[in-house]
Amino acid sequence: MSRVCDLTGKKAMVGHHVSFSNKKTLRRFNPNLQVKKFYIPEEDRWITLKVSTSAMRTINKKGIYACLREWEKTGKI
Repeated sequence: MSRVCDLTGKKAMVGHHVSFSNKKTLRRFNPNLQVKKFYIPEEDRWITLKVSTSAMRTINKKGIYACLREWEKTGKI
């Protein structure tokens, strides 16, 4: 299962753990992804998406149909 947001394309970043002695070891910063079902009333159907929580906030603000159209135009989905 990939850790990539279906709408925004957010994915894991790489960084360092930094200890008290300033020794650096690699680590991953994973995005906060949730599997969520959305209802699209214009199409009268449900879709399941793996979205980041920031994308969920945008969907709550604009609506799922508007966000899907916008992200489709920009080529993110």
